[in-house]
Amino acid sequence: MRVAVDHRTRYQFTRPQDRLIQMLRLTPQDSADQTVVSWHIGVDCDARLRHARDGFGNRVTMLYAEGPIEGIEITVSGEVLTAGDAGVVRGVTEPLPPALFLRMTDRTGLSQAMRDFAAEVAGAKGDRIARLHAINSALHARFAVQEEASDAGLSAEAAFQADHAAPRDFAHMFIALARAEGVPARYVSGYHTRDDGEGHAPHAWAEAHVDDFGWIAFDPSSGLSADARYIRVAVALDSGGAAPVAGMRIGSGRERLDVDVQVEELTGDA
Repeated sequence: MRVAVDHRTRYQFTRPQDRLIQMLRLTPQDSADQTVVSWHIGVDCDARLRHARDGFGNRVTMLYAEGPIEGIEITVSGEVLTAGDAGVVRGVTEPLPPALFLRMTDRTGLSQAMRDFAAEVAGAKGDRIARLHAINSALHARFAVQEEASDAGLSAEAAFQADHAAPRDFAHMFIALARAEGVPARYVSGYHTRDDGEGHAPHAWAEAHVDDFGWIAFDPSSGLSADARYIRVAVALDSGGAAPVAGMRIGSGRERLDVDVQVEELTGDA
């Protein structure tokens, strides 16, 4: 598939800011299953951009802007060729051992109710991949899908008590349950086009590492594995380490954030 992305993030401040420092995890990398045809990050003010990689191997752009700044718009536009339909992740930068992703975080803690849920839906399955698919499907069936909104900071335990979940919450719950099974699992941020052609983005899902297979992508918000409709951008232990935009500002006042994302499949496959 050939997928086009237009992603605009706008910050407006009630008082001018003296300085902004932002880490942008907005650039996908090439792999065996995705090729970045074109990609551009733009800013509507005088700013310095520096490109690098973080500790997880993600491509990042550091943004430095000096004030006074009343608002800033960050624009991302590009096209990516995607392939693959089995969810197996191939040819990506892997600076860290899979065992690191067994580490629990505040966002991926596990309750006894979650342990009981995993035992009920996956306990009788024969192998590890079958159990992971069972957990993926059962999470999708248990919760109504809520369109991605601002991050409320819910942990996996708190999200599990609700009757609906955003993709971010689904990913955290899957990661917690996979790690409880002894399976390394990580959070993934990126973009997704639905079957109806409309963008469901920014999006979040998870990857689990299985011996003899490597990393496999699971999206519990759909109950399926990630496929050619997904553009993989960043990974981390949880959403905090893979946030598309993170940083700090020097200045008083409040900020307003608006995000507009358009993701669409272009005619003609690669």
